[in-house]
Amino acid sequence: MPRTRSKKLLVVLGILLGIFLLQFVLAAILPVNNKTTPEANVNNELCVTPYCVKAEKYLIESIDETVDPCEDFYQFACGTWIKNNRTPHDTTNLDLLQTKLDYNVVDILTPSSTNDTNEPKAIINARILYYSCIDEQHIEDVGINPILSLINNEFGGWPIIQRSWDNSTFDILKLLLKLRKYRNKIIFRIATLNNDKNSTQYVLRIGAGDLGLGEREYYIHKSKTTVAYQRYIFDLASLLSNDTLTIEQDVIDMYKFERKIAKCYRTTGELRRRSNVVTRTTVGKLKQLLNTSFDFTNYLTSAYASANVTLMDNDLVVVGELDYLYCVSPIIEKVSPRILQNYVIWRFMMPLIDTLPKRFRSIKDNFDHVFRGTTTERARTVICGNYVNSFMGFAVSKLYIKKYFDDNARNQSYELVANIRKALIDMLDDSTWMDSMAKTKAIEKALAIDVQIGYPDYLASDNVTQLEIQYADYVFDLSFINNILKLLPIKVKEEFQLLRKHVDRKAWEDWPPTVAGGYYSPFKNQIIFPAGILQKPFFDKDAPKYLNYGGIGSVIGHEITHGFDDRGRKFDKDGNKIPWWTDETIETFIERKTCIVDQYSNFTVPNLNIHANGDQTQGEDIADNGGLREAFYAYQKFVQANPNADKRLSGLSKYSPTQMFFINYAHISCAKITDASARDRVESGVHSLEPFRVNGPTSNFVEFDRAFNCKPGQGNSRVNKCTVW
Repeated sequence: MPRTRSKKLLVVLGILLGIFLLQFVLAAILPVNNKTTPEANVNNELCVTPYCVKAEKYLIESIDETVDPCEDFYQFACGTWIKNNRTPHDTTNLDLLQTKLDYNVVDILTPSSTNDTNEPKAIINARILYYSCIDEQHIEDVGINPILSLINNEFGGWPIIQRSWDNSTFDILKLLLKLRKYRNKIIFRIATLNNDKNSTQYVLRIGAGDLGLGEREYYIHKSKTTVAYQRYIFDLASLLSNDTLTIEQDVIDMYKFERKIAKCYRTTGELRRRSNVVTRTTVGKLKQLLNTSFDFTNYLTSAYASANVTLMDNDLVVVGELDYLYCVSPIIEKVSPRILQNYVIWRFMMPLIDTLPKRFRSIKDNFDHVFRGTTTERARTVICGNYVNSFMGFAVSKLYIKKYFDDNARNQSYELVANIRKALIDMLDDSTWMDSMAKTKAIEKALAIDVQIGYPDYLASDNVTQLEIQYADYVFDLSFINNILKLLPIKVKEEFQLLRKHVDRKAWEDWPPTVAGGYYSPFKNQIIFPAGILQKPFFDKDAPKYLNYGGIGSVIGHEITHGFDDRGRKFDKDGNKIPWWTDETIETFIERKTCIVDQYSNFTVPNLNIHANGDQTQGEDIADNGGLREAFYAYQKFVQANPNADKRLSGLSKYSPTQMFFINYAHISCAKITDASARDRVESGVHSLEPFRVNGPTSNFVEFDRAFNCKPGQGNSRVNKCTVW
């Protein structure tokens, strides 16, 4: 070749090589405009199965590509979903899944001529309970008389609706005992709980009861909520009496009393920080510990005696919120009997409003509009389905899993759990901040986690003996209010009689399969994933694995991580709350989790200009961060073993499988939140708001930065990343 042509060719090749090298360098240091990156060793084929078509549609209708994922990943993944969701109340993807479940429950409970006449009695009675709830005409005909009869004949009347009330026989202890039979936890709470020092046993528990508004914060200042709450009481009493002058003063007195006892409560964050502050004693020594005007020993022993459980002097009692009990006892001693009787009966009435005729339910709806920010009412069929599901969930679930649940989902989920557990164990093994003893015990705990998926095995069996025994007392008629007044004492009896039973650490918790959620029990070191959550967008047996790992995989990781969060880490592999970490490892853990607490406390809630409470939400935030990492690493291991298994979604083919993992992770948290609900959740919730649940963990994860070419310092990428697990 002539020398001049050779020189020209070398020049051209040099220019091309320079351009290539420049592009390579720029690609390494600058984010790609469309934030999509190719991945080596992945299948670029398109998935055109029916499920992939659905997934493509719901994700395209969720993503807002005008937002840079490196600046605000939540808005990128959920922006269009939020814009198109015009519901005037709170809605999340989890809510939508629960709504689907609600209608499934309605479907299987709806009486029809084709119902199996050989159904178990438990299922027959579940249908009767449901029918009594939807029979509006019968509810109107029965009215409120059954409740008023109980109040007047058993509880001593309700002064607010009576011109004259005789207080000569008033006895607060006897009154609270009668009301406790109906599952009330008014002023004081007594219950049967797991023994955190011996996970094979149950113990007695005494502590703070419930407030009408739920949290102390509501009572600190006058607000729309406190005004609506008092109006709620006034309107209810006014339906039952014409003497409104007396009612108005009674309502004022009742609210002042509740506001006074509310000051004795601690906030959710304070209670979390003081989770270790409990006093352990015995029934025989309880009076010595609680030397107050209220006889707690009598209250406890009499309540359990009503369920045919005789307490012994050596029975263990865990006393929580000891300062609360000492604070409230003198208040109830000094307040007038009329105020106390009015307040206690009101609190008995509150949870029963939904069992009453529509004119009473409308009053509650008015309050909920202010308190919860809701403007629409749920269908009566859905409300009734929820009632039956909450009381007889396992009878309902037997029907549900037969009609709606695919066991392939159960089998695949066990595989997901195994892979994600392995990812956690690898993370524990690779940790540099734990000493060798703590690391070994943590791995032992991870290996010991009991896994329950879908449903308890007995529900799929043709043998219905266990189900029939479980619901033997659940026999109903056509009166909904009478059925509820029968149900509540049954539930109380079950709870109290639990005290004499042995803890089965492998048994399914009292959480029916027909709910959408996940659960971790530190006392049993157990995780449960009901059949209800094993649906899109969390999971589908036909979905590409990047969607399943980003969806249900992150939920599985979240629940597993709860065994190692600020509370769960204090329990050993057998569910006993005993020290198993050295002081040095605990100190390092606190430093690492403080990073997360500070990070989340700096998040600001849009429209409200208030900060999130990272101290209050730290347990869930630790679980969110750990769950994302475990699911991601487990997915990466899957890809290494199955490099061509996952195909891309047609309309989203420009996004890599890794990017799709993160997109579905965010998508399951898409939410439309009202300002009222956001404020309520910040003040009292243990979960962060959804934008923080997405942006918090992704901004801490270097693999997210790599997937979307984000540079630390951008809005969704922290420079100093917080990592516990």
